[in-house]
Amino acid sequence: MKLSVVIVNYNVKHFLEQCLKSVEKALDNIDAEVIVVDNNSVDGSVDMLQENFPRIKVIANKDNVGFSKGNNQAIKISKGEYILLLNPDTIVPENCFSKLIRFMDNTADAGACGVHMVDGKGSFLPESKRGLPTPEVALYKMIGLNKLFPKSKKFGKYHLGYLPKNETNAVDILSGAFMFIRRKVLNQIGLL
Repeated sequence: MKLSVVIVNYNVKHFLEQCLKSVEKALDNIDAEVIVVDNNSVDGSVDMLQENFPRIKVIANKDNVGFSKGNNQAIKISKGEYILLLNPDTIVPENCFSKLIRFMDNTADAGACGVHMVDGKGSFLPESKRGLPTPEVALYKMIGLNKLFPKSKKFGKYHLGYLPKNETNAVDILSGAFMFIRRKVLNQIGLL
């Protein structure tokens, strides 16, 4: 199996439904599975999943175990060569997964990758690329120097504002909203 899509859900049934519709389209012709971990939602999420998405594997927790533990539950039963951790409020373009698989297949030294994320209005989300939040980088963010000089290599390290937005770049941190991970790497470093 090429890809396991893992989504942790908590009381966002309507977002989750839209997310899964986009995921289904993006998985066309890809050997994949989708696993949703529901953290004891009370909004009918599990019923919606069973009714509208019967092929999806559902882990229905009796408690809210959180983001990391929920993802780990799914990763442990997943079978994909690649694992995508995806937030339930995300809509993915139809060619997204095929492009990422091609990139990872052709870039052996990439352990994981993220994407150029945009909000509902189409604006770039700076958390798409992040630098390591060292004390120095955190200080520049707290006092606002990163906003005053976003393209500075010294002050713009938090969101790596000096890197071109529309190019592939090596980054220190990927957003947990969309994290495409090589299973071999997870096997080496361990779960979340």
